[in-house]
Amino acid sequence: MKKTLCSWLNILMGCIILAAGFVFFINPYNIVPGGVYGASIVLHNLFPSIQVGTFGYMFDIPLLILSVILLGAKLGSRTIAAAMTTPFLMNMMSRMVYPTEEALQALDPSQLIGGSMNLSDHLMLACIMGATLIGIGTGIVIRNQATTGGSDIVGMLLQKYCHIRFSRAIMLVDGTVVCFGLLVIGFGIGSAEDYIQPSWHLSFYSLITIFIISRVIAYMINGSKNDKLIFVISDKKMTELHSYILKDLDRTATCIKSSGLYTGKEKEMIFLVVSYKEVAGVKHTIKAADPKAFVVVTDAYDTFGEGWKQLPSPNEIDPE
Repeated sequence: MKKTLCSWLNILMGCIILAAGFVFFINPYNIVPGGVYGASIVLHNLFPSIQVGTFGYMFDIPLLILSVILLGAKLGSRTIAAAMTTPFLMNMMSRMVYPTEEALQALDPSQLIGGSMNLSDHLMLACIMGATLIGIGTGIVIRNQATTGGSDIVGMLLQKYCHIRFSRAIMLVDGTVVCFGLLVIGFGIGSAEDYIQPSWHLSFYSLITIFIISRVIAYMINGSKNDKLIFVISDKKMTELHSYILKDLDRTATCIKSSGLYTGKEKEMIFLVVSYKEVAGVKHTIKAADPKAFVVVTDAYDTFGEGWKQLPSPNEIDPE
């Protein structure tokens, strides 16, 4: 019960962070970060009386039905809660930070919290801050086996049925939405004022935002991926290295029988995975055991097994 309650609270926290990223840094500047809410920002420019979060509801409901049917009832129930909460929080925050209905409809950044957070002259900062918050919020929600709806659901479906990495699927979906935003906001379709003063450059900020979001989501789910793979080949039996691995690192390794291609002489090859912080200690121990040892250190993309991560289940999200 405690674990379940903690998971639901984490989902709520993720939704709050996600909504804040949109309300304070993305919506006021017409940056279109793809997905449901990116499309909602575009539609808000055509229909200012309807809030961005309300458009989110219009997109999410049919996608939620697909989520429940195709992604499982457990994930579906959490997805329903997250997807219904995020637009509500977005609308509520928007009404709190804009003083008038006219400012709310225009999403005027000069009136956002009395103008104290107006970043109109610092759009790069706005897209970085917004993208980081959105990525963190989305990552928290996904790590708790939920999704905020929209492009998250589409990304999961593409991962499950088309075997496309989650973050790459998100970028494909979001790219389509950015093109939609370029037509409406950039070239002023549906708005004579925007056509006189086109803002097509916002699409470049949108692409930057999408990239940052995808990287932050991947980091939130997979971590920093700083594991290192080490191969050690020596003519000697390096008992000092064996002892260091077993006792000091509290790990194990694999000894592989090998031989030199030219000499045909038998050698000892050790296969070892360590964290990046442990590489220096391993190198020093190898040098003390055999200064002439041949050593290869490379990145381990993913590490599964005892002492590391568990192998993912078929329906588990794998953004990388």
